[in-house]
Amino acid sequence: MRTVALRLAGAIPALIGVILATFVLTRVLPGDTASYFAGPTASAESIAQIRAELGLDRPLPEQFLRYVTALSHGDLGMSLTTGQPVLDDLAARLPASAELTLSALLLAMAVAIPLGILAAVKQGSLADHACRILVTGGVSLPVFFTGLLLVYVFYFLLGWSPAPLGRLDAFASAPPTVTGFFLVDSLLIGDTETFRAALAQMVLPVCTLSLFALAPIARISRASMLAVLGSDFVRTARASGLSPRAVILTYGFRNAMLPVLTTLGMVFSFLLGANVLVEKVFAWPGVGSYAVEALIASDFAPVQGFVLAMAILYVLLNLAIDLLYGLVDPRARMAA
Repeated sequence: MRTVALRLAGAIPALIGVILATFVLTRVLPGDTASYFAGPTASAESIAQIRAELGLDRPLPEQFLRYVTALSHGDLGMSLTTGQPVLDDLAARLPASAELTLSALLLAMAVAIPLGILAAVKQGSLADHACRILVTGGVSLPVFFTGLLLVYVFYFLLGWSPAPLGRLDAFASAPPTVTGFFLVDSLLIGDTETFRAALAQMVLPVCTLSLFALAPIARISRASMLAVLGSDFVRTARASGLSPRAVILTYGFRNAMLPVLTTLGMVFSFLLGANVLVEKVFAWPGVGSYAVEALIASDFAPVQGFVLAMAILYVLLNLAIDLLYGLVDPRARMAA
């Protein structure tokens, strides 16, 4: 508990910096909120009245003080595009983004880690070349291009995938909300039909994001495993007569995973950024598309709430990785 408290306390300055930077950037970006919502035919008096009602005519320090005061009471503001509190909008949309991002991260880890280890154990083999190709493709291809390519091939040409129009098709209904994850909620009530429909909608966006995340994980796994296999304790284990399987799994795998765990926080931050583009490509009703629509409308409150929510998620995931790191490496646990 002491370690958790210290990590959370250390994240407070970063969150304060995020709040300040987001507030300043939303005010200096091009676009006028009052002009957008007043309409193209509005008079200068109408625009000035809307600006006054929104408090945008006040000095920036005063606007920031009002924003921080409301934030301290759990009020993220009101979205002008939806007419709902930003906190309610984020709570309704965050499970969709979290389900997509976490599924992509788990799929990327399930493919990249075994592939990277196999490529390191069998250098120059087919697995090693496949690892290099996937890493190159994941790094080189923009995530929106990969998504559009998958839609074109598997939906338009082959017809294997449903229309990329959200979390469920028009013939399925959302399960009762328990966790907000459609796959989990449908299984909890035993609705296999909704589960299959939700899974079918997730395949292409999850594959798009996982290919983006697969490249750094596979590269780090391969490089880390190569370094471990060349270390003294592995040569000693081989000289002791242990089987290659025992050497790789018992001695090599556990030590090779330490850099991979460290990399996961960085990969997750990449996914949070790429998730915005993927949600727009697949009409996914998550917080990414919500923030983009608000940004286009110069609606400050949803953008600020989105960035703050992503920062908090990033802090929590890195905390979980630090705790997991301590379980894998006793030295880190002792140092903490």
